[in-house]
Amino acid sequence: MKKIFSNPIDFSKVNTLVYHLPDGPSFSVEMTGVEELLDIEMEMGDVCDTSEIDGVVHFFPRGNA
Repeated sequence: MKKIFSNPIDFSKVNTLVYHLPDGPSFSVEMTGVEELLDIEMEMGDVCDTSEIDGVVHFFPRGNA
């Protein structure tokens, strides 16, 4: 069963957002000063939050997850 509600991401611990595009390529965004511009929790796809370990959040948009 898929969870409807996810745990909120603590962006104070996130240094980099890695956005995995369909067909393999990805790009990263440094999170300095852009936290308030992004609402990753409202996007359609899967999130892998490893910010506690290495300060990175990976986002896989629907169709690439």
